Order: sequence, then structure tokens, then C-alpha cells
Amino acid sequence: MKYYLGLDIGSSSIKAALVEVVSGKSVGVVQQPEVEMGMFAQKKGWAEQDPNEWWQHVCRAIKQLKKQYDVSSAQIIGIGISYQMHGLVLVDKQGEPLRKSIIWCDSRAVEIGNAAFDEIGNEKCASQLLNSPANFTASKLKWVKENEPDIYKAAYKFMLPGDYIAYKFSNQISTTISGLSEGMFWDFKKDSVADFLLEYYGFDTEILPEIVETFGLQSSVDAKGAADSGLASGTPIFYRAGDQPNNALSLNVFHPGEVAATGGTSGVVYAVTNSLSGKESARVNNFAHVNYNKGNEPRIGKLLCVNGAGIQYRWLLNNLSVSSYDEMNALASKIPVGSDGVAVIPFGNGAERMLNNKEIGTRIVNMNLNSHDKGHICRAALEGIAFSFVYGVEILKSDGIRPKVIRAGNDNLFRSEIFAETIATLIGHEIEIYNTTGAIGAARAAHLHKGDFEAFGKAVIDNDHVMTFTPAKDKKPFLEAYHNWKNELEHTLTNK
Repeated sequence: MKYYLGLDIGSSSIKAALVEVVSGKSVGVVQQPEVEMGMFAQKKGWAEQDPNEWWQHVCRAIKQLKKQYDVSSAQIIGIGISYQMHGLVLVDKQGEPLRKSIIWCDSRAVEIGNAAFDEIGNEKCASQLLNSPANFTASKLKWVKENEPDIYKAAYKFMLPGDYIAYKFSNQISTTISGLSEGMFWDFKKDSVADFLLEYYGFDTEILPEIVETFGLQSSVDAKGAADSGLASGTPIFYRAGDQPNNALSLNVFHPGEVAATGGTSGVVYAVTNSLSGKESARVNNFAHVNYNKGNEPRIGKLLCVNGAGIQYRWLLNNLSVSSYDEMNALASKIPVGSDGVAVIPFGNGAERMLNNKEIGTRIVNMNLNSHDKGHICRAALEGIAFSFVYGVEILKSDGIRPKVIRAGNDNLFRSEIFAETIATLIGHEIEIYNTTGAIGAARAAHLHKGDFEAFGKAVIDNDHVMTFTPAKDKKPFLEAYHNWKNELEHTLTNK
């Protein structure tokens, strides 16, 4: 039996998966470390991690996977890598990290990116980067240049987290167009590296890695990579992408109108389009999707984040004297659509980009202490989070997205019929639920170097499809509840 290896380089842990080459069936997934990885925060708002720690956990995960599933290195014939987006790794000419990685949730470069947006010009950034430079990788690199000039002077190349792991396997430094776009280094109008941003920030083009295709032979495991990881020397790396584009790939989302959704601690709506519109670039991030090809019809992934998603429901689990999400869902199911007027505004996890970075908190409104109970709160919370997803889809529609199908992972929120049916009904499209992970998707994507997207989609459907939620026949109560919730949200925004 032959297998592909998939790696998901997260900020909490490293996950490694094996899938069968022929069927695409998942064999198993392991996680290293078993407890959450730490972050170094020298100052408030900073977040750093040691890239070599990622590599150590990758090597441990591969060895655990081989042992647990009795697989030899010779049976693993290709590697796919997914990774935490927007991180910055700087290495010297020997390939050694010059400092800890400034990772995705580090906010030190916000002011640098905002100033670039204003000084370069909002219209130019929106039309060519499809985003504000904001707090992305390029702005983090500029922070190093300004605040750690000796480190910047010693830097040979910058890399994204997944690029660094590929380098540790192969001793070759490279990146992808999708990766450059997530760092704000890609000019979509010229379909080339964003020279105007490099010039504005004072970067030499030599600091950029070589560009390789997202699907294809990117590099191969060398002798040292083999000795460290336990893989065979010569094993090819066939795929690499950031976690959100990869999550969409894992759900078989490649074409305009296809939408991927996740409902974890925060929620994400990721919609694929062929439009280069940057109309909502202040509220929506735009990246080259995994199947973006120069010179062809573009494939852009529009990413909208809902910070106040699963964290809201988990807070209720911890504070309502209930034992499980299943109990909460059962309590909610006894309450009618609209929660008898109770509404939850779920944005209690910091500033919300889709609300123009306002921080409005969580609010429970219209509670009647004589007639409402915790079932109403559970239902209103599920509906409120669902409504925030629908509100986000409306923003995406204003930017040219025309959803045809929504595919979602089988996580806590999407396992709730109330949550999924509410979204399906208000958007007017089915929601397909799949039991997959980023590591499994990355492993399957290694097979796409052969270009067989149809077989990839079949593997996802055959192996991962759990259920499909359809819109309710009676849409009226859902529309009324959403209208009431939206009024409460707009009242809050107006008075904030």
C-alpha cells in the first residue's frame, strides 16, 4: 500500500495524516504535541514561536504516525503541507532562523500596514493587492527592518511557516503565489510580485524566495531531512498552502460560487470567485486560491472571519450549568424559531473586521425574566452566530460572490441542526457537511500534481460526506428573526 503524508502546521499543534494514494481514504491522524504549543509574548499584542519547535513536532508526528499505523518510509510517496497563514520566518544564508517567527495573531505591525494603505493609496491597494497591507507578512517584515536593523541586514530570505517546513525537509527555499498573496507580496493587476510595495517598504527583491507551483514537484527530502524526519530521501513535496485556502480545498471548494465554512472558536466563510474586486478589502481578505494560475481566469479566495462564533457557544457551555453541547442543542430545539424574541449579538471575541474593526462585545437582548429560560438563550446564541454568518455572506455578495453551494466541516456548530438549517434557509442553498481535516486535505492534495481534480472531489465525497442540510420550506419565521437580529446589531453599531 502506498500513502501520501499531509501536515497541518498550526499555532496550537502539528497534525499529520496518512491517506491511501489510490482511494484517498484517510488512514489516521496524529497530533504533536499532545498539549497546546506555547507562544512567546514579550509585549502585549505580540505572539512569536520558534520555527525549529514546529520542525521538531513535525518529525515526532511522522515517527508516531509510521509506528502507530505500521507504515514504512518507502510506502510514503508524497507530501502535502498546510500551515498557519501570515507568519514571518527570517533566515540567514545558512538557513538558520535569525529570530522567532512573528505569527498570524501578532498585532505589532497594524499601524505600519494602515499607514501603507493610506500612503500608497486605498484604491491602488484594493485594485492591485486586493487588500490593505494591514498586519500581514510584508508589514511584519517592515517592522523588523525598522526595529531590528541588524537582524534585517543579516536576513537572506523571508519565508512563511509552511515554506520553512518544506525547507527543513529539502534544504531548498521556495514559496508559492498563493503564499505571496497572503503576505501582500502579489500584484494581481500585473500578475507578478508587487514591486510597488517592495519599493515602498524598502525591500530588495533578493529577500523573496523562489516561486514554485502550488501543485507539482516543489522539492524533495534530502539526506538531512530524511535523517531528522524518518522519511525516505527523495520523497517529493507536491503541495503547499495556507490553512484557510487548504481548508477550502479539503472541502472540495475550487470554483466560483463554491463556499467553504468553518465554525470553530472563530468562524470563517471562504468563497471562491473569478473576480478581482477589492470593493470590500477593508472587511474581507482576498488571496490567490490554491488553483490560481498566472495568465488564466483567476481563482480568488475571499475570506471573511467571524471572531465571535464557537467561543460564544463554549462560554455558554461553561456557564449555564449544562453538561454538553448535545444538551444545549436539545434545550434549544424546544424553542421556536426566533427564540420568542430573545436575540444574542455574539461579537465578544475582540474587534470584528467585518464590522469595520469595531469591538461591540456580546449582548443578550429582549430577555423576559418571567418567561424565558436557558433554552431560549441556547437557541438565541445558535441563531445569533448563524445570523452573523449570513450577515457575512451578505458582505461577500456585495463584493460579487454568488454562492451556489456551502460545504462545511463537521465541527460543533455545524453539527447543530438549528445552526446549519438557519444558515441554509436564509442563504437559500444546501449546506453539505464533511468529516475531514486540514491535514487529510493536504495529504490528498499531494495527488493533485497529476491534475486530476475530479478524482480528488470524488475522494472527498466518497470518504467524508456526513449529511446535507436543506433550506426549511417555511422561510418566513427565519426571515423575521434575522430582520429583528439585524435591527439589534445596527442599533448597537450606531450607538457604539
